[in-house]
Amino acid sequence: MENKNRKLCPQCQKETLVDSYQICPYCNYYFPLTPQERLALFADEGTFVEMAEGMRSVNPIALAGYEDKLKENQKKSSLSDAVTIGKCHIDGQKAVVGIMSFSFMGGSMGSVVGEKITQALIEGCLEREPVILFTASGGARMQEGIFSLMQMAKTASAAALLEETRTPLFIVLTNPTTGGVTASFAMLGDVILAEPGAVIGFAGPRVIEGTIREKLPDGFQRSEFQLSRGFVDTIVSREKLRSTLSYLIRTHTRSKAHE
Repeated sequence: MENKNRKLCPQCQKETLVDSYQICPYCNYYFPLTPQERLALFADEGTFVEMAEGMRSVNPIALAGYEDKLKENQKKSSLSDAVTIGKCHIDGQKAVVGIMSFSFMGGSMGSVVGEKITQALIEGCLEREPVILFTASGGARMQEGIFSLMQMAKTASAAALLEETRTPLFIVLTNPTTGGVTASFAMLGDVILAEPGAVIGFAGPRVIEGTIREKLPDGFQRSEFQLSRGFVDTIVSREKLRSTLSYLIRTHTRSKAHE
């Protein structure tokens, strides 16, 4: 019988058994997680309630083959789209969460992803509950044309509402976080966390090298590189994710008596 916990690491090419943290013991490579696997790392068991579960992408610019591509990705990933949003408790503390998945069309941000992220941000604003967003994206979903690009302004505007209401927004950058997601809500958190070794940037290294005609330094755009440049506040391992988020909620949330 095949052991589903045995995986081939794409970084060191060694086959290994992985635990619930999904980290290669040989090279510390972080395997991608499903939204359910990621929730299990930090949310109190049985507390997650999904929001906007029935929302599905359409074909706003009538692009040939796009509907088939959506169905193919829904079947392959078992997800309705590239982000899952909802509410949960973390050490008994309420939070609104959004978890992106690269397995659905590269985590691209189309109309549904932008709307779901916006709904999560507004829900946090209305309920005065901290919002935690896990990013994983190749950028805007170009199959939806201008409707995809509009999501950058839409999500950024929703994030601004949290600042106005003094509701905390925490971002957890996972591998990879690039393109229009990086250029919008992913860099607007009050605290920006990142997983070790995650690629974080706008354009990819090959595009940048071709533009500036220079060789980029080793580790360019990785979490550790961005931390040294001030784009990331801290790097958090999966083992410490729950305790870190719990601490951030506790220290950034005002009590009702002070509202």
